[in-house]
Amino acid sequence: MTTTDSPVRLRAVSAPDQPDVTPALRELYRGFEQELLVPLWTEIGDLMPAHPQSRAVPHLWRWENLLRLAAQAGDIVPVGRGGERRAIALANPTLGGRPFATPTLWTAIQYLMPGENAPEHRHTQHAFRFVVEGSGVWTVVGGDAVPMNRGDFLPQAGWNWHAHHNATSEPMAWIDGLDIPFQYVTEAQFFEFGRDEISDAERITPERSRSERLWAHPGLTPIAVTHTTPGSPLLSYKWEYTDRALSDQLLLEKEGYAGTVEPGHAAVRYSNPTDGRDVLPTIRVEVHRVARGIETATVRETGSSVYQVFDGSGTVTVGDHTWSVTRGDLFVVPSWEPFSVRSEAGITDSDSQALDLFRFTDAPVFETLRLNRQETTR
Repeated sequence: MTTTDSPVRLRAVSAPDQPDVTPALRELYRGFEQELLVPLWTEIGDLMPAHPQSRAVPHLWRWENLLRLAAQAGDIVPVGRGGERRAIALANPTLGGRPFATPTLWTAIQYLMPGENAPEHRHTQHAFRFVVEGSGVWTVVGGDAVPMNRGDFLPQAGWNWHAHHNATSEPMAWIDGLDIPFQYVTEAQFFEFGRDEISDAERITPERSRSERLWAHPGLTPIAVTHTTPGSPLLSYKWEYTDRALSDQLLLEKEGYAGTVEPGHAAVRYSNPTDGRDVLPTIRVEVHRVARGIETATVRETGSSVYQVFDGSGTVTVGDHTWSVTRGDLFVVPSWEPFSVRSEAGITDSDSQALDLFRFTDAPVFETLRLNRQETTR
C-alpha cells in the first residue's frame, strides 16, 4: 500500500503538547501511514476527553408533525414485504443521516391503516411499543395477541416472532423503541422473515393477552410456568396501573411519607416480574410525573435517553436548548448533557393535572459495563 492509498492521514503540527516538527518526525508519520498506524499522542484529546462528548445533539420532534407525515405515508406507502413496517425513524441531526435518535437508541412513529396487517418477522434487536393515543391494533408476539391502548407499554425481547393487525376502522399510531444502533455498531444483529400471513386463530382481539393472564398479577408468579429467555414475559404494562402508581406516590408525599424522586416528582420503572430487573436487557423504561409548578433538579448522566410527553405540558431544558412541550412531543438527551424539566399549566389540560414523561434509555448497558455515572444539581 502506498501513502496515497492509505486511509490514515497524519499531520505534523507545532503545538505545546506535540513533538517538535522535524524531517525525522515527518518521515516517522509517513511510515505510520503506510502501516496503518496512529500514535496516541495525536488522538488522545478525541479518544479520551475529560468528559463524554456525544456525537448526538439535543433535538425535539413535534408529535403533530410526525402524525401528519405518518398519515400521508399511510395513504401512499403500503405495508408488506420489503419495507415490512410503516415506521418512520427519528434521525438525530449530527449522526450522519443515519436513522438513529442517539448513538445507541432508535425510535420511530409507526402507523397502521384500518384492516392492515404488518407481516411477521423477528430480529435480535430488543424492542418495545408505547401508545400515546388511540387503540385498535393488536400486536401478535409468539402467537399471543396483545391489545394496544393509550398509555400501554409493550416490551418485546429480541428474536421473538411478531406481527401487527389493525382490527378497527381507524388508523393508529404509536412509537417504537429499539437498540438498533447499539447492535449495529457491535455487529451483532440478525433478522429473519416469518410467515406472510398470520393464522386466523392469531388474528383475534382479546381484551387481555395470554401473557397478562399469567404474569400481570402483582407479587404473584405462576408456579407451573418457567421463563428463561431474556426480557420480561409480560407483554403489556397497562396505563391504569402506571397511572395509579404515580398518583399514589404523590399522595403519600402529601401525607408525609417518602417515596418520590424529589418533591413533586414521582417516577416508576417497568420491571421484569420474574427477577425485578429491567424489562429488556439493553433498554430501561420509566414514566415520570412532575406536578404542576414543579421544576426538577438538573441531572446529567452517561448514556442517552429519548423522552415522549405522554400528557400535560411544560418546559424542558437539555444542554443549551429549552423547549415548550406538549402531548406526544419527543426529544433526545445525549450522554452527559444537563437535563431539567418544569411542569406548567396552560397549553393543554392533562388527565393527571401534571406533566407525564415516558422515558427510555440505554442505562442497562452502561451499568453492566460499570460505565454509569450521574450528577445532580439544583
